[in-house]
Formats: sequence, C-alpha cells, structure tokens
Amino acid sequence: MPIALPSGDLRVRFAGESLPAEVIHSLTERGIHFTLDADQRHDHGRDWWPLTIGWAAHGEVPALPGVVVQPVTTEEVAAVLRIANEHRVPVTPQGGRSGVVGGAIPATGGIALDLTKMNSIVTIDEESMTVTVESGCFGPDLENYLQERGLTVGHFPQSFDLATVGGWLACRGAGQLSNRYGKIEDIVRGLTVVLADGTIVTTGNRGPRAAVGPDLTQVFVGSEGTLGIITSATLTLRRHADYREIAAYSFASVHDGLEACRRIIQRDARPAVLRLYDVPESQRNFHLDRCALVVLDEGEVEYVATTMKIVSEECVGAQREDDSVVHHWLEHRNNVSALTPLWSRDIVVDTIEIAGPWSTLMPIYEAVTAAILAVPSSVTATMHQSHAYQDGACLYFTFAGRPESDLEGYYRSVWDAASAAVLEHGGALSHHHGVGRNRARFVPDALGSGFDVLARIKDSLDPHHILNPGVLGLGGVAW
Repeated sequence: MPIALPSGDLRVRFAGESLPAEVIHSLTERGIHFTLDADQRHDHGRDWWPLTIGWAAHGEVPALPGVVVQPVTTEEVAAVLRIANEHRVPVTPQGGRSGVVGGAIPATGGIALDLTKMNSIVTIDEESMTVTVESGCFGPDLENYLQERGLTVGHFPQSFDLATVGGWLACRGAGQLSNRYGKIEDIVRGLTVVLADGTIVTTGNRGPRAAVGPDLTQVFVGSEGTLGIITSATLTLRRHADYREIAAYSFASVHDGLEACRRIIQRDARPAVLRLYDVPESQRNFHLDRCALVVLDEGEVEYVATTMKIVSEECVGAQREDDSVVHHWLEHRNNVSALTPLWSRDIVVDTIEIAGPWSTLMPIYEAVTAAILAVPSSVTATMHQSHAYQDGACLYFTFAGRPESDLEGYYRSVWDAASAAVLEHGGALSHHHGVGRNRARFVPDALGSGFDVLARIKDSLDPHHILNPGVLGLGGVAW
C-alpha cells in the first residue's frame, strides 16, 4: 500500500454493517481460510485510491471489512458467495488492490474476498498461443513463467508489480505497450466466473471468434466485481520480442503532436509506445520546453523498421531529440514515489485518464485543463497522450492543488469539473483505470439510457446486490 497505517486507534471513513456470526460459523464449517485480525482487516479496507493516502496520514482508513477471506479454489469462492448471498452480506473482491479509484474498498463492510492465494498458471497451449491462469496471479509471476519459454502476454500496466490478472480484467486495463499488444479486453479469450448465488460459469475458450450470441466474456470484463467474481482467465500469447527500436521527437504544440500521432496510427503503423506530453509534463519529465513524443516498437526486424519509417515520415516537421528521452521514460515509467509525500503534506494529487475521438481530443484537452485550473486552490493541470487507436486516443491528465482545508471537498470538485468537461465534449469517462467508487456518480450520465440496461443485468445476476455494492453506480450509494 502507498502509505503505512499509523499505530493506535484508527477512524473508519465508511462504516459498514456488522457481520452476522452465522457467516463465520459457515466459513469455519467449510474449512475456508479467513482472518479476523484487526491489522489485516484495516489493511484490506483500502487500495491505491490516492484520496486514501491523505486519510491514512491523518489516522483514517476508508473501510473495515468484517472478515478477510482467502479462498484457494473456484469452488471455495462459490461456497463463500452462497454463504454471503444467504445472509445478504456484501462481498468485495480484491487482488493486489492496486486500483486508483477505490474499486477494491469494502465500503459496506462484510467480506473482503482476497483472491491472491488463487495464483496458479493452469495450462499453456503453445500451439494455439494461449495461457490459462488464475485471477490472483501477479503480473511479474506470470511474465517470468512465460518469458522462460520465450513468450509474453504483453500487458505491462504502470501497476505491473502490484496488480493481478483479475484486476487487469476487472477494470479493462491497458498496458504501456498496448498499441502493439492490445488492451486486456483484446487479449482475453475466456473466463471462469462465480455469480452471486455461487453458480460457476465459463465463457469463451472455443476459438478466437464466435457467432453464438453476445460475447459473455465481455459482460464480465470491466464489471469490477459487480456482476460476478472472475477466478481464472484464458489470455492470448505472443512470442517474446528480440528486436526493439526507439526514437524521440518534440513538437511546438500539443495540436501538432496529436496530429502526427493520428497520421501514424491511421497509416496502420502501431508502435508499441507512442506517448505525447504537453509542455509542462515534458519539462517535468524530460527537461524539454517542447511537447515530447516517446516512440518505441518491438518485434520482427522488418515490421519494426517499417513502423519506425512511417513514424519518421510523419514527424518530418518535428525536432529529433536524443534517445536518452526514451531511456529516461523506460527507467522511470512505473515510479509513483512522489505521491505519498505530497498527500502527506496536504497537497492533493491525482490522475484522470479518459478517451476520445481524434476530432475532439484538442477541445477535450483544453476544456479539461481549463476546468481543473478553474477550481479554487488548483496549482497545475497537465496531460500526456498514452494510447492511440485508428479513431482516437487516451488522454492522461495529472492535477495538483493545495487547499487550505477540506482536501476531500477540493478533490471531489476537481473530479466533478473534469468529468463534466469530458462528457460534454463526447469523451469516455475512463480508458483503463475503471470507475470504482470515485467515478461511480458519473456513470448514469456517461452511459445514458444504457445505464438502465446495465442496472437490469445487475438485478438479474445479483438480485440482493451483494457484489461490490456502489461500484459502477450499481447496487449501492456512490461515494
């Protein structure tokens, strides 16, 4: 977790309901491992939501589950959910708890379902190039196993060292090389899911494409534990790349940089990394006074060479920068060490990633940064473009503010202003962090009439609303 909890009595921000004694009795009868240890329960009451860093610094935890349960099989997960469903006890699925929007916080108490004991690599098919893995497996463990065999999933989020496969799937995550390898929804081929009543469901796994009704796998990918608990997944594999090329450029403006990225992608070049930074972020990260573009590709020599040739052609009006810019990004890309000391000094910092079509990316960039800076006490609002597609891209904003009081109120105001600006300009509320609790209040506006359809699916699969209530704006009160 980003900050150690202080010793002594801790205040609990969200007071959940008390846990019925019958639940503990049933867990004991079935031999399912659990703990009632106070320190463990406090720790499992939080995730990497930046707001919780400020709370912890002042002796507060977001939530306190009644019990932390650690199943080791899908059948045990099913047993836990049958118990919870019978007693109407909320269940919050947890993996590495690396999410940054509060989706793994058991705000209603109940059961914190820690899936990290379910970490086996079940099977690998090197002919079909797939791997089946349990949802509690951490990214480095999976990749180390695969790379010994010359293979990779290619999914490397910033939270790689902390996140589990289940977490990747729960929030529709994106790795930093996703232009080449795809987001997790492109990589997954099938799931094992346990529903609220304990029913075990399998989806997919019968080939790369199927025309047998809607894709049920995608119903659960991105559902953040509100529709079912993912216990295993089948993912596609790639050969580990032995060849890599890098390049760095800079542009006079964000507009010029975005246009170059659009032209590169729309010429069917897919460099694994194509990241554009506005001037403030370029100054902060690379000591450049222009908009930096970091480019990296890997794979077959001929394919990479063609891709990088297209990149150079579309950056003909840009300034070529030293390759040290790319090396610096590679060395520091997962470093979030500055977050905790800032929050501990009551400096509010967070990131907001969204997606939008190329035609409105510049208006979104301008509107969001302006909206954040218009909130009293805001100090900065910056952006980089991190993932690009044929029709649009992901913009990743960073903001900081120094309110004299009411840090939470300021934090909420920034998210309100930024999210309203995104939705007003036709952008997507999230690209890869998901919704969790932090964004739940915006989901009805983001989905429009589709939200009622999602709510009906929730009511059908989880009629008692025991699964992660409140997340995605479903089955409970949003933060």
